[in-house]
Amino acid sequence: MGGGGDELVLRGSISKRWTFLLCLGSFCIGLLFTNRMWTMPEPKEIIRRSTLEVEKMNLVAGDCAPKSIGDAKDVPGEVPRTQDVIQTLDKTISNLEMELASAKATQESMLNVAPTPESTGKRKYFMVIGINTAFSSRKRRDSVRATWMPQGEKRRKMEEEKGIIIRFVIGHSATSGGILDRAIDAEDRKHGDFMRLDHVEGYLELAAKTKAYFVAAVSMWDAEYYIKVDDDVHVNIATLGNTLARHRSKPRVYVGCMKSGPVLAQKGVRYHEPEYWKFGEWGNKYFRHATGQLYAISKDLASYIALNQHVLHKYANEDVSLGAWFIGLDVEHVDDRRLCCGTPPDCEWKAQAGNACVASFDWSCSGICKSADRIKEVHQRCGESENAIWNAKF
Repeated sequence: MGGGGDELVLRGSISKRWTFLLCLGSFCIGLLFTNRMWTMPEPKEIIRRSTLEVEKMNLVAGDCAPKSIGDAKDVPGEVPRTQDVIQTLDKTISNLEMELASAKATQESMLNVAPTPESTGKRKYFMVIGINTAFSSRKRRDSVRATWMPQGEKRRKMEEEKGIIIRFVIGHSATSGGILDRAIDAEDRKHGDFMRLDHVEGYLELAAKTKAYFVAAVSMWDAEYYIKVDDDVHVNIATLGNTLARHRSKPRVYVGCMKSGPVLAQKGVRYHEPEYWKFGEWGNKYFRHATGQLYAISKDLASYIALNQHVLHKYANEDVSLGAWFIGLDVEHVDDRRLCCGTPPDCEWKAQAGNACVASFDWSCSGICKSADRIKEVHQRCGESENAIWNAKF
């Protein structure tokens, strides 16, 4: 019993001793490990970090702090410079606004008008002749084809070699696709010499048709001149070309037989002008304008009509309307009486005198009276030779 008790006491004492030694050893090892792995920052590094932090704090404080009295002395000098900057910005904004307005106007013109020939790479022509015709004028058209208007291969050759386009100009009927339109379609398939307009045909709509013709012609062909002629008028093409070639140096030229007829205010009469009051007192005359049987305008004027088609006012008479569109513009009016010769013997006498006529018609009929039957006689007696157009140099 006694021996066993001593053994337990001995074991307990050994355990405490070893525990103490182990704790002491662990503490020493910890000190050694800490000294090697952790070092204190050097004094220079501490000073450098402190300096940077102080500078940052000063910068922030400087931005927020009010300016000193010395800085306030520069404020009056800054005011003129600020005003100059504001004025410069105002001018820049004004210039940008003008450029924006110009760009919008250009965009609207591009949307309202077909692409120009320059932008599409189309070839240039000398003149485009549009023969105004109606659904009921089939015999007139055939008489023109049989006289002064080349047909088939000759017409195509004239387009390629002489740069002259000739087309019958017509719109469509009130019933689109009806029997009248189908008849024109069949005639066009046979001859291929029509220019169809987006326009409803009607005697009271001649001014609108004229406008539509110039708009369409400018978009289709890039020509120096655009001519409108009625289908009951005889034309010498080569003489017309030589006449217009003399005016090439004039950018805005309006060629025709200029007249100034009375403004008819009385209702029920032919050529009645509902807006007669715009032309002054009762009995006044119109301003000078070309008679409607045949006239020619230069490219700039045709382009002007195309660009301003939506704001050009139409009067009762087509020729008056065209003349009104050029009032106020820098346009040269050329009064050439060879564009309105009479039928034989008038045009015959002038041809014999060496002053060949461009166009012939009867004033009493505003065209050749019974042109479908008589235009062949006019052509035989007053027409230029068949080779005139091929020998002409415009």
